[in-house]
Parts: sequence; structure tokens; C-alpha cells
Amino acid sequence: MKKLLIAVDGSEHALRAVRRAIELASEWRDKPELALISVHDDTALHHASHFVGQRAVLEHLNAQSESDLTAALALCREAGWEPERIIRVGHVAHEIAQTAQSRAFDLLVLGIKGRTALGDLLMGSVAQRVCAVATIPILLVP
Repeated sequence: MKKLLIAVDGSEHALRAVRRAIELASEWRDKPELALISVHDDTALHHASHFVGQRAVLEHLNAQSESDLTAALALCREAGWEPERIIRVGHVAHEIAQTAQSRAFDLLVLGIKGRTALGDLLMGSVAQRVCAVATIPILLVP
């Protein structure tokens, strides 16, 4: 059975990736497993954890991930899919690539978006980093 991992961050770019993954999965004879992953980097909140505690920081990041997953889950459910939800905290690109590899996903689906730096105009810095470290095929969705 095929397994697709779709990275989501609550953006329209990520929702386009979810829509494309659903289209692709619907074309396969054997119904693949779908999983949505949301990752938030806690580096910027490291200092805050000294004041509010690590648990409060993790609860905040998990709530943010749950919010990011809401629209993507709705799209999947409307199309008849019940995806697994994966929430991670850490370096975004590393966590996505590591989860894809360690959980034996067959395809990683990423929405791409531009940022301000010239190198990021084509696909976005997270997508660039994931492409640099991932060991499975990646579908980039504009």
C-alpha cells in the first residue's frame, strides 16, 4: 500500500498541495494512506520557556499545529479520506524529511511559495531545505 505525507502550515499553498495529493491518491487503484504533518520550530520560543515553562510553549505550538491542520483535514474528509495527523516540534525541514523516511512514506507532497530572498522566489526556503535532505520522492505543488 502506498503512503503519502502532506506537509501543511495553514497556508493556501499547503491547501493546494492537499488538493493535489487527494487527486493523485484518487487515481491509484489501491487506496493509499494519507497523512498530514504540521511542524513548528520552537527555537524562537526557547527564551520564553524560561518564563512560562516548556510545557506552555509545547501546548502553544501544538495548538498552532492543530489550527494549521483544520482546513486540510476538512478537505480530506470532504473527499472521503481520513488522514493520520502528525504533529512535530523542531527544525521544520528536518522533521518533515525525518518523518517521511522513518515512517516509510512513498511520496512527500509540499506546497511551494516564494519568500523575500532571491533563492526562495521559486519554491520557498522550507521546500528547498526538505528537497536537500529528503530521501524519498517529493511532489512540489505550486
